[in-house]
Amino acid sequence: MSERQAGAAALALTPVVLGCGNFGGIGSAPEFFGHGLTDDQALELMDAAWELGIRHFDTADAYGGGRSERVIGRWITTRGVRPRLTTKTFNPMAAGADHGLRPDRIARQLSSSLERLGLAHVDQYLAHEFDPQVPLAETLTAFDQVRSAGLVGEYGLSNFGASQVQAALVAGSPRVVQNSYSLLDRRDDQDLLDLCCARDLAYQAFSPLAGGWLTGKYRRGEPFPAGSRMTQRPGPYRQLVTTGTFDVLERLSEMARGRGTSMSGLALAWLLADKRVTQIVIGPGRPEHLVPVVEAIEHPLAPGERSAIESALSPAITAGPEPK
Repeated sequence: MSERQAGAAALALTPVVLGCGNFGGIGSAPEFFGHGLTDDQALELMDAAWELGIRHFDTADAYGGGRSERVIGRWITTRGVRPRLTTKTFNPMAAGADHGLRPDRIARQLSSSLERLGLAHVDQYLAHEFDPQVPLAETLTAFDQVRSAGLVGEYGLSNFGASQVQAALVAGSPRVVQNSYSLLDRRDDQDLLDLCCARDLAYQAFSPLAGGWLTGKYRRGEPFPAGSRMTQRPGPYRQLVTTGTFDVLERLSEMARGRGTSMSGLALAWLLADKRVTQIVIGPGRPEHLVPVVEAIEHPLAPGERSAIESALSPAITAGPEPK
């Protein structure tokens, strides 16, 4: 897997990151802790990703209530290899537990994350959401302190809008932005992607397949497949259940067939063709779900194809999911 530059991070990174939000849970929702992939399934998936050449894993303290970080730590110990790691904090670790970006909580949560991972430092540490209850300057000072202490390589922001990122750039020195971005969620096209490019921030796109909507599994007039995101945690993507979305998916499916790839492969190739996007964060449920990554890399978009896809899917859908 070839490398690309990561903006101000000044590092050469593989363009695909393994998202581990479904290890022992479904994102950060406490009601789903203990669901998602089992430890054995997570270990198998990490093995497959590593074999493919993915060298960057993404997690958060609240994914699975700590289960995601713990199984990643087990994988590192048993396999004897060390991927580049991103973890995040904001969400509660259990129902009713505290949350947010207070400086004392950041220090405490990072310490517990490192313990679960079995590591002395992580490469990236992100604020998982914007916290209106804590001044940005206090939060970013705390991130600067853990970076100065050698516990964090760089820090950044997730689920932040353009104005919030601009404010953070005044209050501190974040180097990474990780937001939802896909063919079905193009809100960051309006200003944030250009801001990241102008300020030399690495941009990571999570939910590149829009919770499975860009895989073709959801079809007009048919029930959602058992075990799919829409049968487990539909809330973040419920707004996509519209006639317009199904129209877009059918046109995209036709375009994918014409290129000889899956819809997923085409959707990922569209993202990889955007030079403003540093990395995409995929969250496969099984090793075979990595196949579209191979398709996207082996069948990149030709010049002009990206804009042609956007035109074919017009009017653009810009409503996106809630934070994961």
